[in-house]
Amino acid sequence: MSTRADGAMGAPARSGSPSASNDELTVNPCAVDEASLAPADLFSSLACLRYGASDEPPRWREAAALLAQDPGIVERSVWAAAAAGDARAIAAHLSVDPALATTAGGPFGWHPLTYLCYSRVVPDDSPDRPLAAAELLLDSGADPNTGFLHSGLPTPFTALTGVFGEGEEGAGRQPRHPRSMELATLLLDRGAHPADQQALYNRMFRPDDSHLELLFAHGLAEAGPGPWDTRAGADTESRAQVWRRQVDWAAQHGFTERLALLAENGIDTAGVTVILPVIPDDPSARGADGATPLHHAAWTGDLDLIRALLDAGADRTVVDLQYGTTPREWAEHAYQPEAVRLLS
Repeated sequence: MSTRADGAMGAPARSGSPSASNDELTVNPCAVDEASLAPADLFSSLACLRYGASDEPPRWREAAALLAQDPGIVERSVWAAAAAGDARAIAAHLSVDPALATTAGGPFGWHPLTYLCYSRVVPDDSPDRPLAAAELLLDSGADPNTGFLHSGLPTPFTALTGVFGEGEEGAGRQPRHPRSMELATLLLDRGAHPADQQALYNRMFRPDDSHLELLFAHGLAEAGPGPWDTRAGADTESRAQVWRRQVDWAAQHGFTERLALLAENGIDTAGVTVILPVIPDDPSARGADGATPLHHAAWTGDLDLIRALLDAGADRTVVDLQYGTTPREWAEHAYQPEAVRLLS
């Protein structure tokens, strides 16, 4: 990946605009060689969710330590300033070149707003800083629908996807942004399309419905095709496919409140068979994947289910057949500290 000295992407520039081509939009953040990055780009890479198996809290702690050691990072790169949620530094960059608000750059060739939304480096003493930084970028012309195609996959990872977070690696490794609801509301109010297919997928694995409630409040049920659906080369799913996946997952995992919410908003849930969670007769029996119910409860951090399984006699020392690890080790890998304590 070649960049100019100022960090902006050289030709052919990757752009977060849905109007760009598939090639321009495609990036695999996990493939970036961090050993070759300058400090500002290394900070931006470490700070952000990359949506791969390497996502984990130690990366964000390393990014925070790098910034503390070299605060001038945010003054050398608008993309690093965005990843840090530093409105003051962003304003300084934009005062020199207002076009930077919509310029692709940094280690992943993203727009500044994308780095802000995927960053998980938020200072404990200034948790609202990213909101001010996002408002500044949007006021300066940043596209609320900015995003990228991860590794060429057809479903876009948008700014909204980033703030909602979560995904296949679990909420401990791919958490929501600390100000996810406020940032999501800001993006939606500024024009982000509510039918965000990747965000809906990433958040379907757990029973919390706060994302759906917010999206429905911003017109999700009635929303037509968005800019990522109508661009040349788009290969997104139909709305019917999106809803079928949501309904099926909710039914198969006993998410009755989600099914009710979907139905209230006009989504067809008729005919589904709801499978309610039950404690098996043998709570230590391994499933087809070689893991026990306690392993899976540990991974998701479902404390109530962990307690119920333990009360039913589940063996906390049993190992799965794929990795040879205990439920506690699954919880450790998933960064579920409460589950780790419960299983200790």
